[in-house]
Amino acid sequence: MAESMVGLKRTHRCTEVSLSDEGKSVTVMGWVQTRRNLGALIFVDLRDRYGITQIVFNESFEERLKEVKNEYILQDTGKV
Repeated sequence: MAESMVGLKRTHRCTEVSLSDEGKSVTVMGWVQTRRNLGALIFVDLRDRYGITQIVFNESFEERLKEVKNEYILQDTGKV
């Protein structure tokens, strides 16, 4: 898998994000495995060839994530 796609770059693979990255900003890329909307929080399980990372969004992202379906490709940058 390419480390960059059309200028997009990741800092970590899904299994590389750990407690040692706490407080750091990381960028991950992969396929959406599942998406769960619990009202105030939205959980997305992002999968790459190395594993799965769970990403948590607050309700302010609800409109953007409404159209996200399984197997969509996402890139996300956020703080661990």
